Amino acid sequence: MTGQIGNLAGYALMGIGVGIILARLITPLRARRRIPGLLKSGAQIVDVRSPSEFAAGHASGSRNVPLDNLEREAKDLDPNRWIIVCCASGTRSGMARRWLLRHGFSQVLNGGSWRNLS
Repeated sequence: MTGQIGNLAGYALMGIGVGIILARLITPLRARRRIPGLLKSGAQIVDVRSPSEFAAGHASGSRNVPLDNLEREAKDLDPNRWIIVCCASGTRSGMARRWLLRHGFSQVLNGGSWRNLS
């Protein structure tokens, strides 16, 4: 009986792990599907890469607010409009999204790579 309980616990943990992996794969896909509609409705695009990365290429209409400057420059963002944050891969924009949500912005989407917005 003890072996069966151990096996069930192992399967439960494996199921949780698979669920987490699937969520991490599906979430960016859902975000990318929302981008066109948000842009059409006037969302702000905030690119949190460095100025040199931004200069090398960026989405049309985006504003460069390097992640290190977000706290200082967030006051210039409109909290009543959607904000789509982007970077090179989605890591820094994920950090920016969490920071903005903690500081009163309620409509923030991690757009992932800036190329998703081009």
